[in-house]
Amino acid sequence: MLIAIDHGNKQVKTVHGNAIVSGVQKSKTRPYGRDILKYGGSYYTLSAQRIPYQKDKTTDERFFILSLFAIAEEIEAQGAYTSGLMPIDLAIGLPPAHFGAQNKAFVRYFKRKEPIYFSYRDKLYSILIRDVQCYPQAFAAAAMMLGELATVPRALILDVGGFTADYLLLKNGRADLSTCDSLENGVILLYNRIRSKVSSDLDVLLEETDVDAILLQGQGSSYGEEVAALVEYQAQEFVNDMLGALRERQLDLRTGRVIFVGGGACLLRRQIETSGKVAHPVFVEDVNANAKGFEYLYRCTVTGE
Repeated sequence: MLIAIDHGNKQVKTVHGNAIVSGVQKSKTRPYGRDILKYGGSYYTLSAQRIPYQKDKTTDERFFILSLFAIAEEIEAQGAYTSGLMPIDLAIGLPPAHFGAQNKAFVRYFKRKEPIYFSYRDKLYSILIRDVQCYPQAFAAAAMMLGELATVPRALILDVGGFTADYLLLKNGRADLSTCDSLENGVILLYNRIRSKVSSDLDVLLEETDVDAILLQGQGSSYGEEVAALVEYQAQEFVNDMLGALRERQLDLRTGRVIFVGGGACLLRRQIETSGKVAHPVFVEDVNANAKGFEYLYRCTVTGE
């Protein structure tokens, strides 16, 4: 069974399963609740408090545990559960800027010679991770669009994620890998900026979910006009800075097509459209685009489907 996982700093996503917050809590005793994963003698539950940004996700077991949650959810979503040993092939990815230095270690992090046994929601899983392939983010999201972009002279794919904004230039549907990199302009930085500013200026404490709600609801939110206005202003400044950083890299956003993917791009759509810096923005609202791209690339490069 092929399972593609996008290990975002904000969310972990698969092709069919629900996105989960990149946060997990460990306990030696069984906690209350239903969505409990047991592995290696410990209990794990998903947490709304995401893991602080880690450039290297292999430094501890947390992203491996999150992957077990994702694998179980994907198996259930596909109706593929069996009580016997399930061979699993993994397709995963990294930001382009980190890919060359980290992809081998990231692959080793998930590979296991022995079967993995765990339970989730009191159902026993036995899996064997046979193969792991890693692909660059943004390139993966673009891979499924190459056909429809074949007649477009120049298109920039911009994947706004949790900590990075990954970009890739396409020329007539062909990836120009010399123009493929990552900016540290993900929405986690925006959250930190907004929470600090709102706290210092208005003495209001916001959670990341509050910021999401305000940006999605706009000025008519229930958080008060002062709070909403400050959040909107900071978000617009953040978008202007991000687009300005791309312009500094000689990427002209007023010509050609700019295709925005990722949850961060969906969250900041209004600010991007009103920035005046992008002539032809196109938004891919499927937050699973990278996971689908990993799966597509695996099938193309490994299984030949």
